[in-house]
Amino acid sequence: MTARIHATYWLETGVDPQLAAETIAGEQSSGTFVALPNETPELKARSGARVERLEVLGHSDKPSLTGGIQSKRHTQCVLELSWPIENFGPSLPNLMSTIAGNLFELRQVSGLRLTGLRLPASFAAAYPGPAFGIEGTRRLSGVARGPLIGTIIKPSVGLSPEETAEQVKELVAGGIDFIKDDELQADGSHCPFDERVRAVMRVVNEHAERTGKKVMVAFNVTGDLDQMKRRHDLVLEQGGTCVMAVLNSVGVVGLHELRRHSQLPIHAHRAGWGYLTRSEALGWDYAPWQMLWRLAGADHMHVNGLRNKFSEPDESVIAAARAVLAPVMNEAPMHAMPVFSSGQTGLQAADTYAAIGCADLIHTAGGGIFGHPHGVAAGVEALRESWVAAMEGVPLERHAEGSRALKGALEFWK
Repeated sequence: MTARIHATYWLETGVDPQLAAETIAGEQSSGTFVALPNETPELKARSGARVERLEVLGHSDKPSLTGGIQSKRHTQCVLELSWPIENFGPSLPNLMSTIAGNLFELRQVSGLRLTGLRLPASFAAAYPGPAFGIEGTRRLSGVARGPLIGTIIKPSVGLSPEETAEQVKELVAGGIDFIKDDELQADGSHCPFDERVRAVMRVVNEHAERTGKKVMVAFNVTGDLDQMKRRHDLVLEQGGTCVMAVLNSVGVVGLHELRRHSQLPIHAHRAGWGYLTRSEALGWDYAPWQMLWRLAGADHMHVNGLRNKFSEPDESVIAAARAVLAPVMNEAPMHAMPVFSSGQTGLQAADTYAAIGCADLIHTAGGGIFGHPHGVAAGVEALRESWVAAMEGVPLERHAEGSRALKGALEFWK
């Protein structure tokens, strides 16, 4: 039996749902808007997309999106399509064109969102997935249990390499596990990439020599392919243990090529995710989207955080984290580590732990650490102790009775 790609959508249409489904299937495979002589039944049977499922959910009198066919009745459906793998082979760029290409702008569509994806085993053979994932990240960071406690260098831009290194010095002395560049920090004249890496790694390496703990720093290597490879090589040469790439900026080809070259974990930032998902009637759910990036080689995937500063609700954040922790496919789990960020403090630890059932994650806090009234070290300790309380099932206020740092944090986190 021919292996097939299966994609599931939420569809809204102002025409007959079966007609809309067939239009989408044709547009994304062998169909044309007018029948041609060489568009034979045999060709359609071999290469055409199939409508596997069409389930009506409800109706409305207004379209979710403008620009489509005018109608007084719009139908919402679950639509599942499938394509034979022979159409384009196990190729992530061409998969993207097929499952998320021209279908969104069809006139028959007044709402369309990709909600699920199942891939043949040939994708696992073609793409290696994360080289390090959870196990490798724990090994390199020296954190065997509990989350990696992390932070982001702020201000995100404007600091010199020396000023950045001073912040890093304070953080590593305070016991931090993970530090990352902001996605906006790249290779500007105020803080050139090479100078920043050398200045930061001097601090990290000196601390590691004294204590035996090497803090993981994710340097933002985002750029052209040659730039990313060269920047990765500098981080590796300086003893670094992580690089970071902005997914929507480098694309699946860029990430895959970085993965092929990299000897370090790849911290994947999702900047720009909002324009792909914020409209409930258009774009992607996180679960299918993150599959592509894990196949391409992402070791860490950002999922936002509970009670975050953005518009994403908590249930969406938890669904994203669970998706990252779940296997990409049965043949290749490709586990990656979810990264919680955005307005985070220890107040979210217990709910996060309860929701995902494990502590295989990176929990990053900026102000939640730097704003501690007793200093950065106390901020790091307070966030770590909040996770101890969460994992042991102890109320935060009670656990704070034995931790001066946590007790002090509770005064400003709220």
